Amino acid sequence: MIFFNTPKLFLSWIGVIVVGMMLTQCSDQKIADVSQETETSKLQKLNILWLVAEDLSAIIPPFGDMTVATPNLSRLAAEGVRFTQVYSTSGVCAPSRAAIATGMYQNRIGAQHMRTTNIKKFGVDGLIAYEAVPPPYVKMHSQHFREAGYYTTNNAKEDYQFRKSLVAWDDSSDSAHWRHRNAGQPFFSVFNFGITHESQVWEQSGQPLLIASDTDVPIPPYLQDTDVSRRDVRQVYSNVVAMDQQVGQILAQLEEDDLLDSTIIFWYTDHGGPLPRQKRLLYDSGIHVPLIIRFPDKLRAGEIDDQLISFVDFKSTALSLAGIEPPSYVDGRAFLGDYVSTPNRRYIHAAADRFDSEYDMIRAVRDGRFKYLKNYKPERPYYLPLTYREQMPIMQELLKLRDSGLLNEIQTQWFRTSKDEEELFDILRDPYELNNLAKDPTHAEKLVELRNELNNWMTSVEDKGLMSEGDLIQSMWPGAVQPITLSPVATKRGNNSEIALRSQTEGASIGYQILEQGEVVNGVWEIYKDPLTVDDSQRLAVVAHRLGFAPSEIMIIR
Repeated sequence: MIFFNTPKLFLSWIGVIVVGMMLTQCSDQKIADVSQETETSKLQKLNILWLVAEDLSAIIPPFGDMTVATPNLSRLAAEGVRFTQVYSTSGVCAPSRAAIATGMYQNRIGAQHMRTTNIKKFGVDGLIAYEAVPPPYVKMHSQHFREAGYYTTNNAKEDYQFRKSLVAWDDSSDSAHWRHRNAGQPFFSVFNFGITHESQVWEQSGQPLLIASDTDVPIPPYLQDTDVSRRDVRQVYSNVVAMDQQVGQILAQLEEDDLLDSTIIFWYTDHGGPLPRQKRLLYDSGIHVPLIIRFPDKLRAGEIDDQLISFVDFKSTALSLAGIEPPSYVDGRAFLGDYVSTPNRRYIHAAADRFDSEYDMIRAVRDGRFKYLKNYKPERPYYLPLTYREQMPIMQELLKLRDSGLLNEIQTQWFRTSKDEEELFDILRDPYELNNLAKDPTHAEKLVELRNELNNWMTSVEDKGLMSEGDLIQSMWPGAVQPITLSPVATKRGNNSEIALRSQTEGASIGYQILEQGEVVNGVWEIYKDPLTVDDSQRLAVVAHRLGFAPSEIMIIR
């Protein structure tokens, strides 16, 4: 969500949307559809680079907020396409990253609760730390790229709600970089920028701001306009400046390597903003994110695209742009590239469940203008007390003002002790989602439409949020014990120098390493596809791993 602190800024953003709608409607087919044959040849086997900022709404100049300058992002936007209607599947990182990595909604695959692997840290009694277990046919996005010959790197956040597949990445570490690949090999690389994370609002408070200490910053109406608030919001914008500088460093490395015009660059954020009533919620402040895509040769430079896009679409789209057919099991669609075959979305969907120690269940559906939310625990308050969030000074002050009765009517909304069962908002007229229209008879038809769409979606994904978390764990880890991937079976062929491998666990991928004399097993597993030739002086190390299962033991075949 954009913070509008002046009518001028609001009108500027409306202008961006209107121009974007005009450009999208008026562009000819060659420009609007990158998948056309004339463009396909340019995009085949190109590199794919994802630049991912954390906890950030569209508060940058390319999306209408001129509070601070972001020269690197502004350059990307000028040379690329701005997508104005992009939504995470949750208002928090781990469930959203599960959806991105798999192309499937987190509440379909049992990844909807925050940090399944850290549940004990949050003080949830009676449950074990666990990994979500996607269906056996599911692979992570990067594995599809590796299987197509790409060098894949992640630097460095993972947080998928399950342990990464042992064959998902060539390198996932603080030092991971495309520069370590073989010469000429295409790459899929992800760089994560944690400086804009919620925690950095308080952890950076002892450092000098990168903006003027009296910078006029917008304060959304649901937050208090005080010295403490302005200080924290200035820190948010200062962190944006720092993130832009870090993006500039990666772009400079890309140019140093003469790769700028052979690489498709995505810049996006993992969900909405870090402030109170933003992160973790399904209002647009929590799920509406900016996306910029820069194509080689500045294809579609300066365009604004307002089609509805969900995080479950990212995997299919990246593969499609690389000329790789997306898997059929995904919930998403490719909105660019060779494999655009479905119409634009009419709706996006989102889910909110347990956050740290606090349980809730909210589902949302949004079209181009209206948002519908279904609160499955209306007896629970809107505000959930989370120790982590309450480290933020603006949150601490907000609670003090609440307790003193000093918040206005809008600021008090978040602290209501029970929720409306249904909420409906006209985002065009009410961008902060403060006026619930669910009981307004003039919007009854839209309410029914979106309610039906939400119910159909939840049925189609077999929404796991309808189960208790304890029952969910039992369904994936029977007896609350993690299933273990069985070791591969090896068969020697011919003169025994050729070895074929097969998995004993449905859906498991097999990794291997051919070890020379004296070599030991390292962390990089090649993906097994076809029988391997191993001579008498070599050894073959093999392992199998299915997502959500423990990996098999490593076998050494001599």
